[in-house]
Amino acid sequence: MRIDVVVFDGVDDLDVIAPYETWSMARRAGVDVGVRLVSASGTPQVDTAHGLRLGPVQPWSPVDADVLLVPGGGAGAGRAAGVAAELGTGRLPDALRAAVRPGLILASVCTGALLLGAAGLLTGRPCTTHHRLAGRLSEAGGKPVDARVVDDGDLVTAGGITSGFDLALWLLERFHGAEVATRVADGLEYERRGEVWRS
Repeated sequence: MRIDVVVFDGVDDLDVIAPYETWSMARRAGVDVGVRLVSASGTPQVDTAHGLRLGPVQPWSPVDADVLLVPGGGAGAGRAAGVAAELGTGRLPDALRAAVRPGLILASVCTGALLLGAAGLLTGRPCTTHHRLAGRLSEAGGKPVDARVVDDGDLVTAGGITSGFDLALWLLERFHGAEVATRVADGLEYERRGEVWRS
């Protein structure tokens, strides 16, 4: 399973790092999972919302991915970077819309769901985001669910920030079994929270 994590300037640190570390730990334990950072803008590195510099960032190539994960960060109006800026340019929503194909799972953490919504990919579908922004999912056409992880087949969304751990562990469980997910969660010393909502 290959997972591309979409990064952009102003992305939330933990939205990226929690799933990335979870899947990297699984890979080191012998699970067939590869994870890399990608950018639709072609930039070789990005600066996160809290000042980390991430790189190297690989070229956009969603045709090679099984899962495309969209983190959130900086969704408030007027932000110079983050989700608000990406919504303003429309470049990332356009790239996400164009990436859709059979067999590709689109996933998001926190306000990354708003980017999927701007791409028209949430319409009529159960989804979640940070609990304070559920109304914006409705505005984007989604059907907000009060859950940390919502699995609607080829669309898997997670709530705010630390929910990225739960999403990453759920995808490990879905594709590699509960034992693998439990072993990785133990290694992380992370206690999974809540039930996964499944359609």
